[in-house]
Parts: sequence; C-alpha cells; structure tokens
Amino acid sequence: MTQRQQSLDALDERELDVLVVGGGINGAVSAAALAAHGARVGLVERGDFGGQTSMHSSNLAWGGIKYMETLELGLVRKLCRARNELMRAYPSAVRETRFLLTVARGSRWGRFGHLLLYVGALLYWAIGGFFTRRPRLLTRAAIAREEPTVAIDRAVGGIEYSDARFVDNDASFVLGFIRDAAARGAVVANYAASEGSTWDGERWTTEVRDLSGDGAGDRVLTVRSRVVVNACGPYVEEHDARSGIKTKHRHVLSKGVHLVVPRVTEHERVLAFFADDGRLFFVIPMGERSSIGTTDTRVDSPKAQATDEDRRFILSNINARLRLPRPLTMDDVIAERCGVRPLVVSAVDDGEQDQEWTALSRKHEIEVDRARKHVSIFGGKLTDCVNVGREVVEEVIGLGVELEPAAGGRWYGEPEPQRRGEVVARAMGLGLCEADAEGLWRRLGVRALRVLERIEADPAMARPVIEGGEVLWGEVAQAAEHERVVRLEDFLRRRTRLSQVVPAPELARVLPELAAVLFGDRAQQELRVYDGGCGEAAQDEGASEGLSRRLG
Repeated sequence: MTQRQQSLDALDERELDVLVVGGGINGAVSAAALAAHGARVGLVERGDFGGQTSMHSSNLAWGGIKYMETLELGLVRKLCRARNELMRAYPSAVRETRFLLTVARGSRWGRFGHLLLYVGALLYWAIGGFFTRRPRLLTRAAIAREEPTVAIDRAVGGIEYSDARFVDNDASFVLGFIRDAAARGAVVANYAASEGSTWDGERWTTEVRDLSGDGAGDRVLTVRSRVVVNACGPYVEEHDARSGIKTKHRHVLSKGVHLVVPRVTEHERVLAFFADDGRLFFVIPMGERSSIGTTDTRVDSPKAQATDEDRRFILSNINARLRLPRPLTMDDVIAERCGVRPLVVSAVDDGEQDQEWTALSRKHEIEVDRARKHVSIFGGKLTDCVNVGREVVEEVIGLGVELEPAAGGRWYGEPEPQRRGEVVARAMGLGLCEADAEGLWRRLGVRALRVLERIEADPAMARPVIEGGEVLWGEVAQAAEHERVVRLEDFLRRRTRLSQVVPAPELARVLPELAAVLFGDRAQQELRVYDGGCGEAAQDEGASEGLSRRLG
C-alpha cells in the first residue's frame, strides 16, 4: 500500500481538528503550522500539491517594491519583513539577489526618472530594515560595463537593489511545507477532491473523491472535522459556495506568463525593465536557463492559458531591451509558465475597483465564519506565507481548538546548520560534487540522507537523470516511495524542475526509464497520460503547436 493510499484510509477513519482544503502555498503552510502546534490536521488537494498558482510564480521572494508607487508603505514593510524572515529561515533555498533595473528614455519615468527611482530604492532598503545590500545608482556606462547584455541605446541610467529569489522553484518550496506537515502527523493527500462541506451544528462533514485513477479511482471518503480551512486559491469562492459559506471578499484574476529560454546572461542578478505596458518585467536566473516575464492580463477563469499574444509580448519586449547575438524566437523557448494571481477585492464592490485591477496588491485576507467554524483564505503570495500560517493558527485557536506552542518555538525553516554540513559532507564523501550535494540539501533537507543511503547501497543511484543535470536517480527512487507522485508531471514539474529546464526532446529520451522507476507496472499508462507538462493548456492550438515543435 502506498503512502498516499494510507493517507486516504486515515482520512476516512478519524475525526480531525482541522481539514485544510487546497494544497498550494496557503494550504501547505496552514497545515504545517497547525500540525506543529499539535492539531489533528488533514489536507486534501484535488490535483498535485503546488499544482496551480503556486507553481507559476516568478520564483521571487520580494518585498513589494512595486507597491512603493501606490504608497502602500505598510504592506511594503510587512512584505520586506516576511522576505527577510524567509532568507534567515531558509538560507539555502531563499537567497538575496541583486536586481538591475534599467530605465529607458521616453518611458513614463522621464529623463531623470532613474534618480527618483534610486531615492525610492533607498527608502525601500530602509523600510526593509537595511537587511540587504545597499542600492546603487548606475550610469549608462556602468550598466554597459557590468551587464553588457543590456541594451543601453535608449537608457538614461539605472539602479541596482536587492530582493530575494527561490534558488530552485516555487512548487518544491511548497512541497517542503507539505513534507513538514506530514512529518508532524498531518494526513495529506493529493488528487483528492473535496466536493464541498456540510455543517451539522457541531462539526463539518466533507465528501472527498479520489481522482488518482491508480486502481482505487472513484473512491469517496467521508472526512469529519471541527474546523474547515478553505485554501483553494483562485477556487476559494467555488468551494465556499459548495459549502454554503458567504464572504465579504472575492478574487479578481490576473494571468501571468513566463517563457523559459537558454541563459541570456552569465551573471546571477535579475534584469528588470519597464515593459511597454509600464509593468516591471524581469529576466530571472533559473539554473542554466532564464525565465522571462511576466504578463498581466485580466481573466475570468483560473484555467489560464498562454496565447500567441502573450508570447509575442514577452519576446518583443525582451528583444527590444537586450543585446543578443540574435533575437529570441519561439524556437528558443524550452518551457512556459502560465498561472493566475488571485487578487482580493470586496465581494460587494460596485465594479469601480475592478477598473483599477492592475494596481491591486498581492495582500491576503483571512475571513472567518465563527458560528460555523470556517476559515477562508483570499489572495496571498509566497513571500508572505509564514504570516498566513501564523494567522491561521490564531484563528483556529479562536474557534475553540486547543493548540500548544510549537516544539522549539518555531514551526518553519531549515534544520540547524550542522545537519546541512552532515548531508553535504556525506554526499561529497560518496563522490558527489558540491553542487549536487547542495542541491540535494535544498530540495530534500535531512530527507536527502535517505537518497545517500541508496547511493551507498548502489552507486548507480548517483548518476544524473540527464547528463549534466541536477537530479540524481537516487532522488527518483526516493520519490517513488515517499513523495506521493501520481503523474509523471508531478515529478518533472514540481518535485523537480526538469521539465522547465531540459528541452523536451532530450527529456523524452529518459521518460520510459523514469516512468518505470516511479510507477512500475503503471509506467506505460502514465507515459500515455503525460502531455509534456502542458496540462489543460495543451488543448489550446498555439500551445499544442509549441509542444509539437519542442518534441520535434
């Protein structure tokens, strides 16, 4: 019996203090925080953990410098403190990164806009408690010298400031909270869809359907809990409606698209520009690749798809702002990232606020129905996740669930530094290079020791899945047993970022062996299901053509 099947059995048998619905960052951090405080917690996610909004971000943990323009200084302070806390708590996974913002002549910032932006960057640095390196004001000549990839023919100057980014990817960061929650006794299940919750005056009853199709399909569980936390991201309103919950907030959805291309600069800094629509636009390091975006398009459905218009917008903007040997085209695109941002507005808004939706911030709101012990989480972002966890714990205590202080006083963060040293030293002692050893630690923490035990028993487990790649066969074997992988995409896109950084034709060569290790007898079935990681977007004609081109 797999770990996932054991979790389904456990959900069907016990009464919980709290059921968390949704396995994105809000749900994952809620489950981890509650479990660390002694709650009996269950979490169900109708797809894979981190499989919606939480895997389509820009991979940045930033303090909200864009909100300086709208004078939301309180929010900026809160996000800066949250960013600083993530850097302290996750020094391997969340690192300070320099951002080079180039200001073009004729842009809305005008001839001396970079000077004003520099003053703003100094204020941003101060609001952030001087935690990062000091901003710098750069001339055109300095930009050309330090970052020759940037086109300076239209530039008036620039600034360099600091924020942070996730070294690996957003989805694997979410998975870390899921693992922590499970390690502390939470019962977690992916591909388990809540069909709504019913309140009987004392407790909630939630019908949960197994969507895995792995032999136990169409099984329906009955989960009972004292409290329900709705952390369904852009689907919060849908689940609330199924459960008879009315709220004061709702979401406005903004689609963001990134294109992943071969690395365009050798430096580790993020390149920032103002796109043609005035929005901040980034070139973000992603291993040996660069992620370019993002777009900002109002949509009505969470099932967003990248369109040819999105692709043209990204490519035309970046080609106009970089000096490359040749312009980037769709033939250079290795992968796409397309998701929605759930932005919070009032549920009774008369429509005026919708007209200014591009100025809405990524704040979160937690709304509580105290009579029926129900919590709904609206909005939010990766940077602010620890605050979401804290607030959910406080609200659950307020609903009458007795909790206890987290062991050691903290429920998040990497293990103590000596454990990292133990993992890295042991890995290098087995012949792994430092980069592979550090990567194992970032992705798995102390769980990497299980991979190293596999390598000790079978040195072939130290081979990379892709030559020159970052994932070892020992990690594949570990995932097959302990990571609740149901689909190939779960491993390629969220447990790792292989499908984001490896060209599809190259990846296709190892898919049969990967599937065999991950799924055994189900390998051929899962190979047929796998669509190159495009998911529903593959139904779009443009996306299908792009997938065919990448697969050759």
